[in-house]
Amino acid sequence: MKIILASASPRRRELLRYITEDFEAVSLDCDETLPEDIPPMEASEYLAVLKAKAAAEKFPDCVVIGCDTTVICGGEILGKPKDRAQCIADISKLSGRTHQVVTGCCIISGGRVSSFSEVTDVTFRELAAAEIESYADTDEPYDKAGGYGIQGLGSALISHINGDFFNVVGLPVGRLFNEMKKVQI
Repeated sequence: MKIILASASPRRRELLRYITEDFEAVSLDCDETLPEDIPPMEASEYLAVLKAKAAAEKFPDCVVIGCDTTVICGGEILGKPKDRAQCIADISKLSGRTHQVVTGCCIISGGRVSSFSEVTDVTFRELAAAEIESYADTDEPYDKAGGYGIQGLGSALISHINGDFFNVVGLPVGRLFNEMKKVQI
């Protein structure tokens, strides 16, 4: 069966290639509004299911993978920063603290829907204001949840992680591989 990755993320495309070269990445518009009462730790999986179902409607005879990544600090979801000020505020919140990166994944195959979330703890060093401002002046933070990229310049902000590195990039490769085997892809 053909595999569809319902994501525009170049990072997810690159990571899925560690599992298979045989897939097509598609970008679909779907309403990503979260219910007001959803617990932050469940948000990524909820959105991954929405994305996968939207793609499965267009590609019903394919295996569809939907994903979403959130950064959660102190019970608050930190999205992609809209501007420099928000980037500085978000990175300041992360400074010297441990937060969670949650990637939700959904696999739809033959009408069966399977979803899961992978959680990685990421700890930032205590950052000086000048470091935060310097990072905010780069192009890197603005298309990433939480306003940083662990695989780029943002790696210098981090003291350590506990969990799957690839999950922080946006796709828990090992877990997804094992879940795909369960649905016999």
